Amino acid sequence: MPKIKIAQNPTFKAKVAIPRVGDKPVDVDFEFKYMDRVALSALFDKWNVARDEHAAKVTEGGLSWQEATADEIGMQVNQIKDIVASWGFDDKFSDESITALVTTCVGAPKAVLDAYQAAYQPARLGN
Repeated sequence: MPKIKIAQNPTFKAKVAIPRVGDKPVDVDFEFKYMDRVALSALFDKWNVARDEHAAKVTEGGLSWQEATADEIGMQVNQIKDIVASWGFDDKFSDESITALVTTCVGAPKAVLDAYQAAYQPARLGN
């Protein structure tokens, strides 16, 4: 009988379909950071607070579109940094390249977050 650990690996890999303007999405390999249920719920709480603070700044603070966009980009960069360990882009995984990805491709953050969350679905469903 094979021996199996209960503990998960610290990272896992998944392909992310990165949208390209005027072209088909490109599959890029991502290595994500594994989090247990408690850590994952804390992360989502953190993201919800950031989202609510961003929404309040936009509605109450009278931010310009440019200011609101810059704030949203910063929030999305932080989300990617929270969950990604490395990626398959030619560009080195760094704060600068994460910012470039989020700035140049409006759909990339959602694609990355969706792929991360989807990786947990088969485990949750017992498949």
